Amino acid sequence: MSGKQEHEDEELKPTFNEGYRPGEKKSVTEYAQLDAHDESLSRWKASLGISANAAQAPSTGPKVTIVTLTLTSATLPAGQKISFNLADEAAVAALAKNPITIKEGIEYSVGATFKVNRDVISGLRYIHVVKRAGITVDRLEQMIGSYGPHPKGEVYSSTFPPEESPSGVLARTGTYHVRSRFLDDDAEVYADFQWSFKLGKEW
Repeated sequence: MSGKQEHEDEELKPTFNEGYRPGEKKSVTEYAQLDAHDESLSRWKASLGISANAAQAPSTGPKVTIVTLTLTSATLPAGQKISFNLADEAAVAALAKNPITIKEGIEYSVGATFKVNRDVISGLRYIHVVKRAGITVDRLEQMIGSYGPHPKGEVYSSTFPPEESPSGVLARTGTYHVRSRFLDDDAEVYADFQWSFKLGKEW
């Protein structure tokens, strides 16, 4: 592995509080069978989407499928939507080569939709590193949370706190390259991809 690659991987490692240790791993079936008479435990299981039907979840395949990455803003023209289809390998491969345009100096939010296929996922999070001319100019790490398979097999969605895009002549110069990663407390990676953008006076 090259020194550049090692540095990039280091930047994409999750941040943990000192002394933090992930809890003991249990399957969805084991969680579902925990004391059903404990009201607080039942509420906690419900918050993770764990139900009596959880044991029917598939036992093979990816634990989590990241479906889309989205950018939303009140300043987007009516009807315009920025959404990356991460379930399509060809679409993902094209992202880095086809920069999108983000309007300068506006508030926007990154978001994601995802499906938990099996097991309880602890501490799912999103991390991205933004570079311009090979220099890191921004890093985002956002905790999404812990989830079990949805009782109805539906996707979950999460919108992150808003950020503000840079502005000015210098900010509009060049292309920004982003590497994004979704992973959990155990550092299991569910998506790792690259995309790019330019800043403009308009979307």
